[in-house]
Amino acid sequence: MRTSLIGYPRVGSLRELKFASEKYFKGDITIYELHQTGVELRADHWKRQQENGIDFIPSNDFSFYDGLLDTACLFNIIPERYQSLGLSPLETYFAMARGYQGSEGDVKALAMKKWFNTNYHYMVPVVDDSTSIQLAGTKLFDEFLEAKQLHITTKPVLIGAFTLLKLAKYTGVKQAGDFVQETAAAYADVLNKLNELGAEWVQVDEPALVTDLSQEDLALFTKLYARILSAKGNVKVLVQTYFGDVRDCYQALQALPFDGIGIDFVEGKQSLELVRQNGFSADKVLFAGVVNGKNIWKNNYKSTLAIVQELNGLAKQLVLSSSCSLLHVPYSLQNETKLSDNNKRHFAFAEEKLREFAELKAILGHANPYASDLYLQNEELFDGIRFAGNEAVLSRTSALTDADFTRLPAFAEREAIQNDKFKLPPLPTTTIGSFPQTAEVRANRFSFKKGAITEEQYKQFNFDKIAECIKLQEDIGLDVLVHGEYERNDMVEYFGESLDGFIFTENAWVQSYGTRCVKPPIVWGDISRSKPMTVEYSSYAKSLTSKPVKGMLTGPVTILNWSFPREDISLKDSALQIALAIRDEVLDLEANHIEIIQIDEAALREKLPLRKSDWKSEYLSWAIPAFRLVHSGVQADTQIHTHMCYSQFSDIIRDIDAMDADVITFEASRSDLAIIDAINDCGFQTEVGPGVYDIHSPRIPSVDELKQGLHRMLDKIDVTKLWVNPDCGLKTRGVTETWESLRHLVQAAKEVRATL
Repeated sequence: MRTSLIGYPRVGSLRELKFASEKYFKGDITIYELHQTGVELRADHWKRQQENGIDFIPSNDFSFYDGLLDTACLFNIIPERYQSLGLSPLETYFAMARGYQGSEGDVKALAMKKWFNTNYHYMVPVVDDSTSIQLAGTKLFDEFLEAKQLHITTKPVLIGAFTLLKLAKYTGVKQAGDFVQETAAAYADVLNKLNELGAEWVQVDEPALVTDLSQEDLALFTKLYARILSAKGNVKVLVQTYFGDVRDCYQALQALPFDGIGIDFVEGKQSLELVRQNGFSADKVLFAGVVNGKNIWKNNYKSTLAIVQELNGLAKQLVLSSSCSLLHVPYSLQNETKLSDNNKRHFAFAEEKLREFAELKAILGHANPYASDLYLQNEELFDGIRFAGNEAVLSRTSALTDADFTRLPAFAEREAIQNDKFKLPPLPTTTIGSFPQTAEVRANRFSFKKGAITEEQYKQFNFDKIAECIKLQEDIGLDVLVHGEYERNDMVEYFGESLDGFIFTENAWVQSYGTRCVKPPIVWGDISRSKPMTVEYSSYAKSLTSKPVKGMLTGPVTILNWSFPREDISLKDSALQIALAIRDEVLDLEANHIEIIQIDEAALREKLPLRKSDWKSEYLSWAIPAFRLVHSGVQADTQIHTHMCYSQFSDIIRDIDAMDADVITFEASRSDLAIIDAINDCGFQTEVGPGVYDIHSPRIPSVDELKQGLHRMLDKIDVTKLWVNPDCGLKTRGVTETWESLRHLVQAAKEVRATL
């Protein structure tokens, strides 16, 4: 039995790539030194896979920022505004990813969106009518040869032609279908080059195939690959899908001359049934995704063997694969010194998953797989009782009624009450919550965790930072203030650490985008809140000013979606447990006279099924009520805000309105304010704050740029409904750029206000 990986984490076991990239951005290291970090990481990753017997080792799964951006650059999909800067190829690449502001010009970054149903973000390629899609880069080939020099034969990986064209943004008259010929020719050139280099296999990732496909989509896919595969020569082509099943295109995949088809048997609910009912082509290799690439729990060999043994009778050639890239799980358990042995024996991070492949291969090679020591050890792990329920939590969730999910009075009456209470000016200004986490802020938190300072010293530092932050916000004229979140390491991890039922890691980092890594909590048991989590700091901030100060919380769906969830209960049950815990915090904030409370649901869309037919039944039917449960108990004059970012929200905009918040802020600047059309078209009742500038870019927006954005919003959003804010929290930004950008924001709002 052979084994294959779709992709491997690229940031390094201790985030070496993140730190090297940030040093490069600051000018502290050279481009050569940055490239050398990449060389060292790739070599380490390939060797680890080789040592664990992986037969199909991916290359070109490494990226300095984003794989889809790499693919765009490979095929010359670089908008003129970046090319005209006259920068080096890597600098141009980073300008597309982060924006650029310098003597050569001032350009915004490409839009950033969630990668299907994950917390990873991709850069959206931009195609205009003058774009010439053609093979222009060498990274894919360079890394294949790099591995070859280490005597490692790899399977080069790139985003497939169909997914590339489906995810791109088209700014002219031409659409995806108009680029079929040149796209197919460019991919054919890749195959020709790989033939020259002696590659045996190439993997083209087509996750878009697990979404709802129209007849036009199927025609586009078929037309592309009929042309691409005619040029494949000796190199074998694996079309790799993940994040779901391929029910809409199973027959098309079988009919095209692919050499291998990768199918997800973890998230693909109908994958096994598709193979049962339709068979599998004898001339193709089935790459069966049976090792979960998204979650960190150990593989249940009993379940996996049942699938593999059935597939062995249905497909003549079978390879064991991950369900998706291991990019979505942490690097290694070896860096975890504080987790108990009982915890760790249940987990498999990326490196441990390599060993799972080796063990599965050994078990399947055994005369009686079910009698092998490796199988029996795994069976004992799953037969043992890991978890004892919290009866108080279970009783509370089971006692919920419809009334617990309904806030009274209705929105229109609340809006009038709140307008009368707060008397905010038109276009009220605020921020999303966090302020820069400087080295000083991080050092204070680190010193406290290590026991180098007392709790009193730690808190006093935070109080001083809050006082400074409140004064600066007052000085520049913001209308609704925040305390800055200096006590928080991460918007989910902070709450996980404060709730019962979570456990935490030291170095289980997962890439979210570019240099941004997160350390998701692990849901180990039933979730509850034993004490207030945010009241002390929020109350202190409120005592410093006569202006409203928002209490800042993370919502239950985002906490769940940005954690590694349990697999023994439903996501709905976990979400309701977390919702009740956050509800307790909301009511405590209100009791302490915090009159505006923001409950962020940045990840609301993240676990939304990729097929629309499953949205209501499998997700929205509990995700929206979970949010309503959090705030349904507050008074009419308490204003509830929420925030969402970096996803496509237009198609669920009515469901978002049904969350029944009072104000919703959206990421909008990178997506060119596209959300305002959806807001306008559906008669959105909730007040809104589409972000007026991109906080993931170091550039400082001008007052005129911000005014233009506000006027565009006012063309479609009533002035009584519109708030003015950045598009996300300011945690990752520098101090100088943050305050300068906010000064411009306030000035722009005041100048537009004066024209109303």
